[in-house]
Amino acid sequence: MTQAAAKTGAGPTAMVAVEQYFPAQQRIITDDLAGPVLPFGARMLVAAMRPAFARDWMVRATERAFPGLWSGMMCRKRYIDDVLIATAGEIDAVVNLGAGFDTRAYRLASLAHIPVWEVDQDAIITAKQARLRQRFGKLPAHVALVPIDFDAEALGPALIARGYTQDRPTFFIWEAVTQYLGEPGLRATLDVLATAPRGSRLAFTYVLKDFLDGRNLYGQARLHERYVKSNIWLFGLDPKDVSAFLAPYGWRVNEDFGYDELAERYVIPTGRSLASSPIERVVCAERA
Repeated sequence: MTQAAAKTGAGPTAMVAVEQYFPAQQRIITDDLAGPVLPFGARMLVAAMRPAFARDWMVRATERAFPGLWSGMMCRKRYIDDVLIATAGEIDAVVNLGAGFDTRAYRLASLAHIPVWEVDQDAIITAKQARLRQRFGKLPAHVALVPIDFDAEALGPALIARGYTQDRPTFFIWEAVTQYLGEPGLRATLDVLATAPRGSRLAFTYVLKDFLDGRNLYGQARLHERYVKSNIWLFGLDPKDVSAFLAPYGWRVNEDFGYDELAERYVIPTGRSLASSPIERVVCAERA
């Protein structure tokens, strides 16, 4: 995984933190820990967005630059939260791959007694660990932080070294990661996930292959210029190929949603008018 990917680690959580400045009935996702868990610089930026005019400006500016990014970010997080909560009674562990500053392990009551492994690059893990200790006094006992470079290090041994065992039904979260991986690193991760027992779940996002290839820019030329032409985003999938892509690793697709579908579920009830990103989708799969 590239260093450019590491720099995006705090961005999604900072956006979620700004989302908390909307009235409760207008929020797409509620996450009171998003702000406190961030590094100092990101916390200061978020704090500056507290006034309604600044918050609204941030959303508008994000939407002008990258239409659909705001709602897509919130919706995918809300969807994964909901699936995770719904299946909590069927799993014995959670592994969050590329966790960044995600807060699920600390705010979802259904995970309070389930062991969670959060995996990311060393710089992110170190910064997050410091913030968690400042917030809680110590790292919560049910969470293990695992530093790793997905393209250069073996995931399985890194998890096992920190107490993970492959015999427990596990919920794997792979949110906003696959596009940053080279194919060897991506398939190496899937090889590890293929050892999970029946009943395990996988929630992951992917960018459309035709966007990565430049065949269809979906009105997102600026995003393509920034992330694809600069070789930050490396991998994409065609929705019709997802099932075949996962099948050799023992995973069956349960759901594969575009963000316009998620917006109907999560954005429309808030009464807000936000674009939906057409270039990314989210999948929930199960070990068959």
